[in-house]
Amino acid sequence: MHIEELKVDEKEVGDETVDDCLTSFGNEGLGFENVSEMKRVLIGAGARALFYPTLVYNLLRNKFQPEFRWWDPIDNFLLLGAVPFPSDVIRLKELGVGGVVTLNEPYETLVPTSLYHDYGIDHLVIPTRDYLFAPSLNDISQAVDFIRRNASLGRTTYVHCKAGRGRSTTIVICYLVQYKQMTPYFAYEYVKSIRPRVLLAAAQWQAIQQYYQLKVKDPGSSCCLTNLIMRVPCFALSHDIVPFDDGSVVIVTKSDLDGYNPSDESCATGRDVWADLNVVYRVQVVGQAALARLSCLWLRCRTYRKPESGKLDRESDCSATADRLAALKQLGFCFTP
Repeated sequence: MHIEELKVDEKEVGDETVDDCLTSFGNEGLGFENVSEMKRVLIGAGARALFYPTLVYNLLRNKFQPEFRWWDPIDNFLLLGAVPFPSDVIRLKELGVGGVVTLNEPYETLVPTSLYHDYGIDHLVIPTRDYLFAPSLNDISQAVDFIRRNASLGRTTYVHCKAGRGRSTTIVICYLVQYKQMTPYFAYEYVKSIRPRVLLAAAQWQAIQQYYQLKVKDPGSSCCLTNLIMRVPCFALSHDIVPFDDGSVVIVTKSDLDGYNPSDESCATGRDVWADLNVVYRVQVVGQAALARLSCLWLRCRTYRKPESGKLDRESDCSATADRLAALKQLGFCFTP
């Protein structure tokens, strides 16, 4: 399931992609802020409505499809994956996990910080809205430093969002470009070769490019991280501020305003609002498709089970998935195949 897919190609993810992203939202001052906030609210409502249906769908795929793993090792001290359940904390501890980076919003978080602390696991929480949004540069820098610090102590860090596709992948790629000497494109391809279902939204890829520019290509400017926030919009409303010059005053007469229609700007804002509503509608349609695929997947797996090698590992995976499904029932989510 995806809302916005970014085709990662060296010819398509350069400065033109960033400019197109900014242009699509406009820059009309207060109107821009209102439209941006409305977009966040609408997408947030859609993400909340789809959380449990898509979570169950992912659990069933994890149970019946061997290649659909809940988490994947990216290197010796880094795991990338989906939202953990309380029953997963012991397994993570056994894997040497000493830190967890959570990019979920509160309604998506299933393991409290206190439970991680009970097992000696540090917990960094960076709430980030799902689908079209990316962590801020400050948050990315904090998460990357957290991963690096754990690795220096010989501890593994588990980075997760809901499905381990977009928000968490953004953090992992930024870590790779800073400490594994990879370019953003190569890091993305590397992660995708390990976890094929990773998928970046435009804002997430833009955040990676900006982080790479500031921390790798031009590290001297990293002191500006506190002033750059990579949520859409990602730049300040005013870039070039110059001293006011009294000699540059221009008098505008009534004749200069002939043919000007002040409603044009409001129409442009209206188009942006309708575009955001269309995104939410697409979220709902995708959610319905996911639920339909749930039924098909269940029936197909009930009628045909392919023999596999590594039976003991699969039994362990099925046990873990059963624990996660039981946890969903305890949360009050009823699922009847």
